[in-house]
Amino acid sequence: MDFDALRRRPDIEADGLRAFDAADRLILDEAVGQLVALTEGSPVAVIGDTHGALALAVASDHGLAVRAHQDALLGERAIVANAERLGLAERVEVGPLDPALVAGARLVLLRLPRSLDALDEQARLIAEHAAPDAVVVAGGRLKHMTVAMNDVLLRWFERVDVSHARQKSRVLIATGPRREAANGGDAWPRRSRDEGLGIEIVAHGGVFAGTSVDIGTRFLLANLEAALETSGALETSGPPASAVDLACGTGIVAVELARRLPGARIVATDQSAAAAASARETAAANGVGDRVEVLRADGLEFAPEASVDLVVLNPPFHAGPAVTTALAERLFADAGRALAPGGRLVAVWNSHLRYRPALERLVGPTRQLARDPKFTVTVSTRR
Repeated sequence: MDFDALRRRPDIEADGLRAFDAADRLILDEAVGQLVALTEGSPVAVIGDTHGALALAVASDHGLAVRAHQDALLGERAIVANAERLGLAERVEVGPLDPALVAGARLVLLRLPRSLDALDEQARLIAEHAAPDAVVVAGGRLKHMTVAMNDVLLRWFERVDVSHARQKSRVLIATGPRREAANGGDAWPRRSRDEGLGIEIVAHGGVFAGTSVDIGTRFLLANLEAALETSGALETSGPPASAVDLACGTGIVAVELARRLPGARIVATDQSAAAAASARETAAANGVGDRVEVLRADGLEFAPEASVDLVVLNPPFHAGPAVTTALAERLFADAGRALAPGGRLVAVWNSHLRYRPALERLVGPTRQLARDPKFTVTVSTRR
């Protein structure tokens, strides 16, 4: 497999971001014995493959059919695009993280997620639905791996072996699925109630902050009423007809928007499959499931130009392990496109990132609404 032929598009492309890394190579090398032993009809499941390095190498070098899941929508689209460009589309099926993904699989290749909860949900799914003799070859970069990952895998597998490190990467090999363990314990998604906000939070393992409220979102919610007043969004001054919780995570902001803006169409959207599923269940758990439309989408791609009155955003600043402002600026630009003239973007962001010039340039006049040592809340008006 020529890894240099892989592209990240349509995902973010920037210095230091590649479509593969040394951990992908190590996973494939450690799995080569299992791959060679598999017959042509044996399915291989791949989880967390960022842009297709694992799935496409299995399909290309071993002629095997692959079922793949990538939580990020742009990563999923990159896998599909790479497969089509390399003539491997018929061998690679991309789908959700569900029993069908791993059903009967004797080999699962896994990029270790940074979240232990995400790993727990994935390992449990494999133990419950993969073949009884399934082998999981899970790898990652050393700087993102912890001993606790071994403990999570041992919750669902009889044995975990550890490879030698190579090029700052390592592989964990889990064998002996403990199907009986998967039939007990706490199921996914998990639930928790935030009494201060009066919100029931439902979260799958891969969603940011889990069943808690991250401090940026909490700061945003503390200033949401003032933000709505600033944007002329209270009913007394003419409420918006539409509002979007962009990069919604578990959908907490969407629930608050549905409560505060009873006449508006509320959309919660995120490119993460785990986030979209969590937001849908969070809305239902708080009695606003019929008011909140949840979409897994790339930003505001679903919204025509100048069609939205209000966007609320707590932008991510990681693309995989890399810290980048490109994701936030991409979302700011999309909000500037989708907002109607006079529409508002309410954003909370890490104060040290100094996003205000980008907001002024990409959306319109921006005023600071609140600030503490860590976060800033701004309101930007579409020109």
